[in-house]
Amino acid sequence: MLEQIGNLSADKALYLASDFHLGVPGKDTSDIRESRIVKWLEKCRKDAAAIILAGDIFDFWFEYKHAIPKGFIRLQGKLAEISDSGIPIIFFTGNHDMWRFDYFSKELGITIYREPQIVTLNNKRLLIGHGDGLGPGDFSYKILKRIFSSKISQWLFARFHPNFGIGIANMWSRKSRITNSDFDDSFDPDHDMLYKYCKAREEKEHFDYYIFGHRHFPIKTPISDSSWYINLGEWVHSAQYVRFDGETADLIFLN
Repeated sequence: MLEQIGNLSADKALYLASDFHLGVPGKDTSDIRESRIVKWLEKCRKDAAAIILAGDIFDFWFEYKHAIPKGFIRLQGKLAEISDSGIPIIFFTGNHDMWRFDYFSKELGITIYREPQIVTLNNKRLLIGHGDGLGPGDFSYKILKRIFSSKISQWLFARFHPNFGIGIANMWSRKSRITNSDFDDSFDPDHDMLYKYCKAREEKEHFDYYIFGHRHFPIKTPISDSSWYINLGEWVHSAQYVRFDGETADLIFLN
């Protein structure tokens, strides 16, 4: 799907956002956030060549064979409407919603990727993904991700009744770091694993832009004289997105 976007015309752009974390800290706040996301999507569709949602759209998601988590139907409806209009929508799985299978592709026409993807648009090279598990260190999470990504773990979780399985997951979500009332992330290039990953990758292969989510800290910072690392931030405490017009990727903050 990404390779089918082609070059962007002067009146088109690529839009990217991530880490909506719908579901936390509760229904009321998530409903407000969902409404804001739907309005943003409607604005994007006016000149979007494609829309990329780079992971953790939901704070928890698991597709049972005959059931999906309840809620956020307005977002799903808007995504289906935009997809049906011919605008490609791409999902990257994140660490909170890695158990997305074929519901979004079959029902909403959305393409799903589980690993970072290389995109070439207007002679600019972009590396796009969620960002979890990349870079040095964080071995405990990398092991945990491998366990959760296994078919055995998915099969075992599917044995739980949805009321029980989704209930446990929602209780777990409330303890995630982004739900903390004094949440305060920051950027330190000496300790930021994604920044280190981009620096190391750039030494082997050039990209004009590295665009990831996961870190929850919106930033656009140079990797080299001709390369940038952009983190898409999050929408629980703030809201921001990237607009790439074929030449420049701008990190834009919503009021």
